[in-house]
Amino acid sequence: MSDFYIYIIIFLIFLLSVSVFYCIKFALIIIKMQETIEESLDVIDQKYSNISKILEIPIFFDSPEIKSVLRELEDTRNSLLYVANELTNNNVEDDVTTDDRD
Repeated sequence: MSDFYIYIIIFLIFLLSVSVFYCIKFALIIIKMQETIEESLDVIDQKYSNISKILEIPIFFDSPEIKSVLRELEDTRNSLLYVANELTNNNVEDDVTTDDRD
């Protein structure tokens, strides 16, 4: 009977080792993804400020092509802002729900 318990304990230790390995592996993947998202947000922020500076420059030519390019730049700027807000809002909401549980 004691051999049976030893086998069960060895099996459970093996399962624990496998689960700890995968928990660490997934945690490292999540940390790497978080760092990548933070770097992407920094790039988006820089591009957003560059586009905003370009849009502040007054134009002296009333060409429809130039106005179209400016509209596209403005749409791109707004899209960058939207993406950055969505990424940070989800993070802020997660922090708020975690604080509410404490």
